[in-house]
Amino acid sequence: MKKHLQPADYLKKILTARVYDVAVESSLEPAKNLSRRLHNKVLLKREDQQPVFSFKLRGAYNKMVQLTPEQLQKGVICASAGNHAQGVALGAHKLGTRAVIVMPVTTPQVKIDAVKALGGEVVLHGDSYSDAYQHSTELEQQQGLTFVHPFDDPDVIAGQGTIAMEILRQHQGPLHAVFVAIGGGGLISGVANYIKAVRPEVKVIGVQMNDSDAMIRSVTAGKRVTLADVGLFSDGTAVKLVGEETFRISRDLVDEFITVDTDAVCAAIKDVFTDTRSIVEPSGALAVAAIKQYVASHKTKGETYAAILCGANMNFDRLRFVAERAEVGEEREALFAVTIPEERGSFRRFCELIGELPGGPRNVTEFNYRISDAASAHVFVGLTTSARGESLKIAANFSKHGFEALDLTHDELAKEHIRHMVGGHSALARDERLLRFVFPERPGALLKFLSLMRPGWNISLFHYRNQGADYGRILVGLQVPPSDHKAFNSFLDTLGYPYVEETNNPVYRLFLQT
Repeated sequence: MKKHLQPADYLKKILTARVYDVAVESSLEPAKNLSRRLHNKVLLKREDQQPVFSFKLRGAYNKMVQLTPEQLQKGVICASAGNHAQGVALGAHKLGTRAVIVMPVTTPQVKIDAVKALGGEVVLHGDSYSDAYQHSTELEQQQGLTFVHPFDDPDVIAGQGTIAMEILRQHQGPLHAVFVAIGGGGLISGVANYIKAVRPEVKVIGVQMNDSDAMIRSVTAGKRVTLADVGLFSDGTAVKLVGEETFRISRDLVDEFITVDTDAVCAAIKDVFTDTRSIVEPSGALAVAAIKQYVASHKTKGETYAAILCGANMNFDRLRFVAERAEVGEEREALFAVTIPEERGSFRRFCELIGELPGGPRNVTEFNYRISDAASAHVFVGLTTSARGESLKIAANFSKHGFEALDLTHDELAKEHIRHMVGGHSALARDERLLRFVFPERPGALLKFLSLMRPGWNISLFHYRNQGADYGRILVGLQVPPSDHKAFNSFLDTLGYPYVEETNNPVYRLFLQT
């Protein structure tokens, strides 16, 4: 029967691990803003600052440096969603050996390009790590290569464990818990083995995405569980089946597990940026998202937590999605579908009500409306909030004042799609003129606009989304009878907001005009 390595065995392997030929001792920095907000000290272990922007080079190199000259002569192969691939490619370059990297087709281009730049031979196959892994085992046999596992190997685990060694050396004071993202389990296995051997009172808390929680399901079931599908937002942790060794270690040594969702991770990416001016990838922010969730559920104060920022290989284009969802994830933005009477003045009354909501003035973050019914109008509204749970109170307040409201803050369909689809043709939008305005981003700008408008000019379309700049861009449709065009043009000139008329724009005619 195979003898399992114990924490004492792993402690020795970690202490003698060869990682610093390629890795640096990353800094352990206080997250001052986040700590102040959470009333607990949060420390960030900056593995995002490694040469390949991820911790993975530690374990990969520690494995490869112990291979025989014969093995190195033939080359190595691995399967990876990206970060382990870069670690293997860098290690192979350092050791002068060939590296074949099998990556899922869903891997961000930034990681593919980085592997190629390091001299790795990239093979794209399958939708997840598990699919890529199956293909890599076939190539391993065909070409006589040595497989470098991304997580289920004692030497890889030991390399990752050097992170915990550094954390305990860098922080001398009390440490209540270390939060660690889990994909296949290599990182948390190394961290847990070292911490439980040296300072067993420190909690080790594993974190997974709620749609990629193979380790948590496996520990709960008492055996490894294969997921049918995994979410790909956090591609660095998108693993369908965890390792045998990592499962055994996690089951025995990890104190607690937490799942986080996409919005929470987006908010955590923003939190890390606020404190460090660095952008981590989704898997790199899992630990921070979990600390916030842990503090909220346990009501802790004055404790010290460490979060391992395990990667920063983020595709720039994904930042649009992250920025969109971060405010909702932090519950600093609430979304609503509000029904208002389709009558003169109701639009203005609703805007005035927003300014009088309990909790002080709130900025409108989004406002989408298209006339569609003669009796009532449905508007999609986003508002700033200052505390969790406020959206329900705001919805109740709208309803109390005669504006039936549906809280969409936690509705995935609304957040991903419906907010971008409010609009369309309307037979009621006669005599419509379409204008793009630039508004100053300050409370009251919208109300000023409405107060200057003649009662006879009905708003038939409105679209606005806060983009985080000093000025907001707003699209407005107004029903102006031809006899009022001269007066309307004068109104636009005296309004004081820059504008462009789009009534003759062919895109408007195709998608919005009757």
